[in-house]
Amino acid sequence: MTMMSWQHLLNANRLGSRKPHDETARSPFHKDYDRIVFSGGFRRLNRKTQVHPLAQHDAVHTRLTHSLEVSCVGRSLGMLAAEKIINELPHWVSPADVGAIIQAACLAHDIGNPPFGHAGEYAIRDWFLLPQQAQLMALLPPAQFADLCQFEGNAQGFRILSQLEYHPNEGGMRLTYATLGAYFKYPWLSQPIAGGVASHKRAKFGCYQTEKLLLQQVAQQLGLIQQGDFRWCRHPLAYLLEAADDICYTLIDLEDGLALGMLRYEEVEPLFLQLLDDLPPPPELKQDVPDLQKIAALRGKAIEKLVNAVANAFAEQQEALLTGQLKGSLLNYCKASLSEGIDLAKDLARQRIFNHPQKAQLELAAYASLHTLLTAFSEMSIARYKQQPLSFKQQRLQQLVANYRLAENENLYLSLMQMLDFIASLSDHHALSLAQSLQGIQP
Repeated sequence: MTMMSWQHLLNANRLGSRKPHDETARSPFHKDYDRIVFSGGFRRLNRKTQVHPLAQHDAVHTRLTHSLEVSCVGRSLGMLAAEKIINELPHWVSPADVGAIIQAACLAHDIGNPPFGHAGEYAIRDWFLLPQQAQLMALLPPAQFADLCQFEGNAQGFRILSQLEYHPNEGGMRLTYATLGAYFKYPWLSQPIAGGVASHKRAKFGCYQTEKLLLQQVAQQLGLIQQGDFRWCRHPLAYLLEAADDICYTLIDLEDGLALGMLRYEEVEPLFLQLLDDLPPPPELKQDVPDLQKIAALRGKAIEKLVNAVANAFAEQQEALLTGQLKGSLLNYCKASLSEGIDLAKDLARQRIFNHPQKAQLELAAYASLHTLLTAFSEMSIARYKQQPLSFKQQRLQQLVANYRLAENENLYLSLMQMLDFIASLSDHHALSLAQSLQGIQP
């Protein structure tokens, strides 16, 4: 049976760079973290939806605060897991290095998300499947059309990391192969789909056609096991990123729901207590303190319990991870009370938060805004592709996307990808105000 090696999986060389790594005061993986922090793509997460579009409550999470929290949990997971398998790691890699790899990958895990969160992804996908787009889409090969009608924040994120930021077309942020491997939750391309599939039920993927050779390069440098045409198994550390994300969004969604009045404390406390398992409840539960303070204390204890459980599962499942055979997430290999507690928390969020009328109304406004933008920018893209004279409006739209051009010899697919690069980069408020401007409404 083929087995991957940590020697290759922790490759510290950089995508797009010919220089050997020569960092001294900090590891190359810490430099990855710094490059992401200072990038424009990461900065724009500050006003992008985590769950609640255009939220006015200061305590509600954005993509930025969520990403920072996931990176903290990921760092703890990476260090603890590495300590448990330290004898298997190369001598030049410390648990702190593994923690830094996960921390950097977690920081970037949502960098490709469009405005309005998952509602934004659905809006983009659905727009490309509207009947009036049939003639446009007929001009594209199936693989390119699959990218557009299945717009995916994970694939957009890899495009930002490897192409758009810092060194366009020359490695992007030039992150280490190890960090890019940990980032890849879905190291494969999109697949053409049959009609009638709901946009939120399509299979996830991690790379567009535009970056498929870069995906291949990353996979070969890391020694990932190939499982099909442009499809590889996950890097073992990607499972730690996934667990950190699951832990944070599951618990934080409930905390935000409580802050917004969508949930009652009495509904949430039992779920957190189940996740504490054999840990004693925090003293705040017996004190006369606000409910949000009690939940924050419970959340801290629950994260502590889950981090330890996932790190143990990682060590226990190391062989399955290194052979690319692990099924499901690491949380599935934790104690039943923990994995069931996470599932119950997710179910409560789906029933009471994701379907809340207040959230639905805001998402309808988000949906309409993105369709307005896509219609306007696609008309400009098609005119350029057909080499038609641009109207005054289209000239102004072209100026907005000028910084996202990757190639001089454009085809229709690249032109539409450039359009998505711009629209996906917008914050919630910027997307809304630009859509209003296009409709002649003063933002």
